[in-house]
Amino acid sequence: MTEPSPTLPPLTGPEVAPASGGPAAQLVVLLHGIGVDGSDLIELAPFFASVLPDAAFVAPDAPEPFDLAPFGRQWFSLQDRSGPAISAGLRATAPRLDAYLDAQLERWGVGDGDLALIGFSQGAMMALHVGLRRAKSPAALIGLSGALVDAGSLAAEITVRPPVLLVHGEEDEVVNPASLANAERALIAVGVPVLAQLRPGLGHGIDDSVARLAQAFLAQTFGCTA
Repeated sequence: MTEPSPTLPPLTGPEVAPASGGPAAQLVVLLHGIGVDGSDLIELAPFFASVLPDAAFVAPDAPEPFDLAPFGRQWFSLQDRSGPAISAGLRATAPRLDAYLDAQLERWGVGDGDLALIGFSQGAMMALHVGLRRAKSPAALIGLSGALVDAGSLAAEITVRPPVLLVHGEEDEVVNPASLANAERALIAVGVPVLAQLRPGLGHGIDDSVARLAQAFLAQTFGCTA
């Protein structure tokens, strides 16, 4: 990926050290949705730490203020929701997330094979885009209530093929639930192993069943017991 501009500050956000008290063996990066910040998803860390006691958890704040409300952050603007505008916004931010991942891996002393990305909504779009274009493969990607942006260019740009979990609510009123099947088809077409779950009755959010699916996927990825 293109290096981020040196004039742009690095991403920062809340973090939780391994529950075991020892050095990190895994790194789980939680990417929030639009209108909140890293504190929204870092609350999941204790739940995931119950099966990954040696994992560090980080939740970077998206780089831009949310431009449709007086609070919260965004990875890119959604004032223009056309495909080209979303693609341009995502691609402009992707190098900053990529650089953040490199810095966090170095900081916690773990490798790409110990890295998992979990994104919700706009954060899921970021996780899928960046995670499939890394120089070295993450251990896993989890996309919750999101979408695969620029699916048509994926075959030409994909560099790694980590296992992916996709979960979406059938009643999602924010991101079209059809995004799940679209992403699943595109990922399978380029050889990415995918587990996709459409949850009946769920809107745009993370309920207990979704959190447990993500927990089990992480546990399986890292050979732990859920």
